[in-house]
Amino acid sequence: MTNDPYVSRRSAKLATMVRQDPVVYSTWSERSPLTLEQVTSYERDGFLVLKGIFSPDEVAGLRTEAARLEAGSQELEAETTITEPGSGAIRSVFRIHKQNSVFARLVADARLSKVAEFLLGDDVYIHQSRLNLKQGFHGEDFYWHSDFETWHVEDGMPRMRALSMSVLLTENTPLNGPTMFIPGSHKIYVSCVGETPDDHYKQSLKKQEYGVPDEESLSQLAKDGIAMPTGPAGTVVIFECNTMHGSNSNITPYPRWNGFFVFNAVSNKLRAPFGPAKPRPEIIAARSAVETIVPVAGPLFQAAA
Repeated sequence: MTNDPYVSRRSAKLATMVRQDPVVYSTWSERSPLTLEQVTSYERDGFLVLKGIFSPDEVAGLRTEAARLEAGSQELEAETTITEPGSGAIRSVFRIHKQNSVFARLVADARLSKVAEFLLGDDVYIHQSRLNLKQGFHGEDFYWHSDFETWHVEDGMPRMRALSMSVLLTENTPLNGPTMFIPGSHKIYVSCVGETPDDHYKQSLKKQEYGVPDEESLSQLAKDGIAMPTGPAGTVVIFECNTMHGSNSNITPYPRWNGFFVFNAVSNKLRAPFGPAKPRPEIIAARSAVETIVPVAGPLFQAAA
């Protein structure tokens, strides 16, 4: 495709290029939803950890709802549930904000959505949502990758104007497979090799084999270190769409659950994929079912009368 600033999977040779888009699209002021220090940290590192965003009661309510869904709620669409390749345990439930009112309320919460609007400098919508359930003993790894590379090639996301928010529903410790980040990696785009097979998503959601960076590029990006943010349930981890990240498998008894939400700028809606002719389905990448988020203030759960 012509005029593609982030070509990938179209050559037999790996390449890297400097990012061509801003990281923070708004100018900070005292009315911004983040402090200047937080904005500076996000722009520099490509991720930000916010603790104490949700109250213990809110965290308990989210965890209770996640456990109910994990137990096999009949309200879930079958094709949205992804299992682990070995154990068959539930790995992820996609399109969760469209299937469940609790998580619909969570993505609209002003404590998340207003931050996304500020960082992206636009109204926002949910490109992808899922409930990640990395179970104790059975949670497999997620290899190093840039989300934007996949969203660009397979979904048709034009520019780097999206971000992810992970709301921790269980404590993340160094032991139970938390997400690792390569600070500063969002400033470099790694162009991967290998033509994307049709319906690649069916395999990649279990184990990704295309859009995976090479070891030399990863080594260069990580020459100054790797970060492993941890925190109690209720912590929110925000990371830029091109930040290189991954996680180890979970061989501990302690589950690592989170609600995972991708906010995309309304001005950055999906076009035709920059790789395969056939885009991924709506449950993975919102294309026609796009609704601008209206931020909602107040507690997630109303107190009983």
